[in-house]
Amino acid sequence: MTKVQVNLGENSYEIFIGAKLLGEVANFVADSKNFTKKILIVTEENIFAKFGGELTKNFSQAGINFEVAKVPDGETSKNLHEAEKLYTRAINFGLDRKSLILALGGGVIGDLAGFVAATFLRGVNLIQVPTTLLAQVDSSVGGKTAVNHELGKNLIGAFYQPRAVFIDTETLKTLPEREIKSGLGEVVKYGVIADPDFFSYLEENTEKILAGDEKIFTHIIKRSCEIKADTVSRDEKENGLRRILNFGHTIAHVIESETNYQKYRHGEAVSIGMIGAALIGEELGKTKTSDVERLKNLIQKLGMKTFCEGCDPEKMYLPLFRDKKTVGGKINWVLMKNFGEVEVTGEVPEKIVKKTLKNIAV
Repeated sequence: MTKVQVNLGENSYEIFIGAKLLGEVANFVADSKNFTKKILIVTEENIFAKFGGELTKNFSQAGINFEVAKVPDGETSKNLHEAEKLYTRAINFGLDRKSLILALGGGVIGDLAGFVAATFLRGVNLIQVPTTLLAQVDSSVGGKTAVNHELGKNLIGAFYQPRAVFIDTETLKTLPEREIKSGLGEVVKYGVIADPDFFSYLEENTEKILAGDEKIFTHIIKRSCEIKADTVSRDEKENGLRRILNFGHTIAHVIESETNYQKYRHGEAVSIGMIGAALIGEELGKTKTSDVERLKNLIQKLGMKTFCEGCDPEKMYLPLFRDKKTVGGKINWVLMKNFGEVEVTGEVPEKIVKKTLKNIAV
């Protein structure tokens, strides 16, 4: 087991990474004096069928009282209606401010459970147990919690840090290929925004990545978490630096909403969004054409799309302004300068954005 520290003063916590870590969650709770031994597990049916048995067996052996709340699978479950049902379960179960909510699942479960933890009783303890690659490298770390609104993704939420994150790499063995590739979209992002050597590592190991090499994936998860932890530690509430984590996400969120969260997984949309952001940078003279091609080549080698099928570029433009990074009517675009270096700018002409949308939509 390896650890990554997220340094946030009194809100600091550790990310535990390794194989067969589900059993450690019960030990962590039982050994702590900060929690009452009562846990509401938020999950979905298929995930609980795979991993819930081991988790709950260990809770029972440790004398920890728990209930399981199952949420329907998919992005469409990340809404206030499902959150309200979880509040009702928490009230009926008798959770207090020292109790725990545990998110067992992918990014949707982590975001929804995190939002409920942040808002129930003005905040109860949260533990993240991500079971998808995307959640392990991105959404479970950093404290962003949210639900969607019919007019946009993640518009209702809060910054709320977990008490710990447990990443059991064994869970990746159960994932379909598409889920792995979706997670790789966020992994590639880290190489672009913060670490050119990591980007090169991904290029050099595409075959091993696609073959599911355990050692490679452990390194990928650890390095991704290190980059995110460092960024969050320096800017917890996204006042400046943390915005770089949104590279590719402005367009990605519109792709997801315009296709009703049905056609693309989040990481797939991010891959397309990164190409879009790189093309905008190229048009502005900030991103070298060779770097755009290098990014596109890696995404393609990893088996991910670089364009959006079924998207109408004319309909995509105005929803871009619902992005959370929009301030004073200007979108704060995250653009690539070099591998390992990006910048945030609100000065992107409308004609360049519309041209880019046409280039990535078919």
